[in-house]
Amino acid sequence: WGPDSLFSLPQLYESALTENQKLKTKLREAQLELADVKSKLEKMAQKQDKTADRSSVLEMEKRERRALERKMSEMEEEMKNLHQLKQIQTLKQMNEQLQAENRALTRVVARLSEAIEGSDPQGL
Repeated sequence: WGPDSLFSLPQLYESALTENQKLKTKLREAQLELADVKSKLEKMAQKQDKTADRSSVLEMEKRERRALERKMSEMEEEMKNLHQLKQIQTLKQMNEQLQAENRALTRVVARLSEAIEGSDPQGL
């Protein structure tokens, strides 16, 4: 995370925000797709006789529901990871600011020490 870095922290932050928005959009789309699949499967189930066909439709519904729920869980996990990345980036920025302040204070102390030594040539 020095001056040689390929990306600056604001760029990484913007990238994380963009990725977060993409994941939120994908999650919304998956939720809509899940609702649509549920609706379609319910309509299909209503049209089917209470025979073996109905059980195969219900099994298909269960499989699709499980697949979509897994997909939603994965997206939620990715969103958590992005949130953690944002927190790490914020802490790194704060750390860099504190390091800069520390260097500035060190320079001030060094100058004050030089001034004290220069004004008292005989020592204490």
